[in-house]
Amino acid sequence: MLLALAPNLFSVPVEFLLFAATLVGVAIFHHHTLRVSLIGAASIATYKVLFTGFKTGPGLGGFVTHLGHEWVILTNLLCLLMGFALLSRHFEKSHVPVLLPRFLPHDWKGGFILLAMVWVLSGFLDNIAGALIGGAIAHQLFRAKVHIAFVAAIVAASNAGGAWSVVGDTTTTMMWIAGVSPLRVCEAVIPAVATLFIFGIPAAVKQQKHSPILQHAHMHTQVDWVRVGIVAFILLLAISTNVIVNLEFRELADHFPFLGAAVWIAIALSVPARRPDWEVLPRTFRGSVFLLALVLCASMMPVEKLPQATWPTTLSLGFLSAVFDNIPLTALALKQGGYDWGFLAYSVGFGGSMIWFGSSSGVALCSMYPEARSVAQWVRHGWYIIPAYVIGFFVMLAAWGWHADAPVQRDPEPAPALTAAE
Repeated sequence: MLLALAPNLFSVPVEFLLFAATLVGVAIFHHHTLRVSLIGAASIATYKVLFTGFKTGPGLGGFVTHLGHEWVILTNLLCLLMGFALLSRHFEKSHVPVLLPRFLPHDWKGGFILLAMVWVLSGFLDNIAGALIGGAIAHQLFRAKVHIAFVAAIVAASNAGGAWSVVGDTTTTMMWIAGVSPLRVCEAVIPAVATLFIFGIPAAVKQQKHSPILQHAHMHTQVDWVRVGIVAFILLLAISTNVIVNLEFRELADHFPFLGAAVWIAIALSVPARRPDWEVLPRTFRGSVFLLALVLCASMMPVEKLPQATWPTTLSLGFLSAVFDNIPLTALALKQGGYDWGFLAYSVGFGGSMIWFGSSSGVALCSMYPEARSVAQWVRHGWYIIPAYVIGFFVMLAAWGWHADAPVQRDPEPAPALTAAE
């Protein structure tokens, strides 16, 4: 079979080398990320069609079948990225961010509280929404002068906040669907809190030095409560859809993008009340296609086996998640079994924060702050996220210890609540 004869270069499958070249291209040519990602996806797909085939079959037919398995994830992600861009504009134009300085401290603690708000919101909704709403608020609070360090911190806060909740991240929802107890996932709240202080305080201090928080709210600003209601309606419908589908209709979750559809139904119903800022969609669409191309690349990787499930392996998966889609990594770990699911949730959920394209929340927020689309600048200014990840992991190890579980009984597939590439 062609699959058995898959060529390797230096004992590494060629697919991995093509994906690595794509990621290097994204890092170097950060002003042409969309073009690089599309070329990379086309190259990997062409190689597999001509030489190795897919798990779903050889040739073009196997590729079409593979897309049939991935379309729900890709569609959900596209709908969420586009929909939450409109949601963040509704929130910004409600004037609530303009009034926040009345209630936030006028020093670095105000920026830290904002990060904490993003952390909390992401735990109850989705890390993409948390990052975009946090970015919209920061745009107002800091007069559009948001430091790359603080952009990275918003992404890290959204990923940390979603890592301990079964509705806050795609990977944790996958664990829940596969039969992992939400209480086991919730154990990740300890390192998630620890990391918030480790990266949040220096990021807030740096932002305050770069552009101090707005000290005086506009005294005569009126809140547009209709837009606030629209934001609440979209979030409520998204949360309720996510919970209902995962509790009552799990067998249908892989066949239709329920979450993305719910967001756009809510947007459509709200149009008569307030017109959305459709003008933001073209730029958001370009950033979304970039992420979808990377997710598609990752889905075509021949990841057949992970090392034995231990805490060092789990720690390394967090670093791998910064450059490799965490959805297939999580699915593979669930199939293999033997992991402590709280550690895995933290590692694959927060690890993507170390690089801007390592999580869907990072890609989404960089569509709002394109100057952050540089691996070198992200690591240079947000370097504290890396030690925060490691320290948080060992805090959890000291608090809970490693408790390996038996393999789950179900064969998990990616869930509809999307925060892919995290």
